[in-house]
Amino acid sequence: MPERPILVLTATGGQGRAVTTALLHRGAVVRALVRDPGRPGAQALSRRGVEVVSGLLEDADSLTGAMRGVAGVFALTTPFESGPEAEVGQGRAILEAVREADVPHLVFSSVAGATQRTGVPHFDSKAIVESEVRASGVPYTILGPTYFFDNALGNQERILAGSLDLPLPSDRPLQQLARSDHGAFAAEVLLHAEKYAGRRIELASDAPTPAEMSRTLSDAIGREVRHDRFPVESIRNPDMHAMWEFLNGPGYQVDITTLHAAHPEIGWTSFASWARQVFGSAS
Repeated sequence: MPERPILVLTATGGQGRAVTTALLHRGAVVRALVRDPGRPGAQALSRRGVEVVSGLLEDADSLTGAMRGVAGVFALTTPFESGPEAEVGQGRAILEAVREADVPHLVFSSVAGATQRTGVPHFDSKAIVESEVRASGVPYTILGPTYFFDNALGNQERILAGSLDLPLPSDRPLQQLARSDHGAFAAEVLLHAEKYAGRRIELASDAPTPAEMSRTLSDAIGREVRHDRFPVESIRNPDMHAMWEFLNGPGYQVDITTLHAAHPEIGWTSFASWARQVFGSAS
């Protein structure tokens, strides 16, 4: 177990919270970078014994300060506030800081499919960051999460009203990932850098079809939930339109059987287990 802290970037976001929780569960010392240490999420981390520091993904100076003296860094980039070009800029700021602070191991959370030349803007921007990570000379591991189970919560009211809105055929598997599994895997990599350095690993917990998801949600909620397949053409956001075109086409290609067999310690959450936990009390 490293005695120096492990730094988690964007620690109050979905991925960052999951990684922080997993690291704390394993007894690691955690430093968390947040935009505003005064916000409730950051205060909650502090109460759990996490060292909270302020910084921005695009600000290499604040990142460098946060990275001084750490055993490793969990990092991600996002295009959803300022666009794909800004995401690439975040990646470059992170790499600059990692080199300046002489960080011994960078774990970069990208996306599954980023190396498939998908044409999805937020996949392609992550692919650029991945390429620069590999060329940087920095010790690294790249993780590629698939579609998160939690994405369904964006349409929680529709699900509770009886409709699962997904622009996929009912029999088309969709590889997905529990945030807790992602956090547990990232923690494993951060705590055992020597086993994972230089590797790119794509992650999925389960691959239910929309029909299976609907049945599972129906059981969890206690009333019927139907899959409502709407046309991809109706999606106005170009990035999301391209993503769903990809998921209707080649899609993610994680070898789930091999992944789970190689890492039984993760536990791997099924969609059914997640749905029971999240929706089981809704009726």
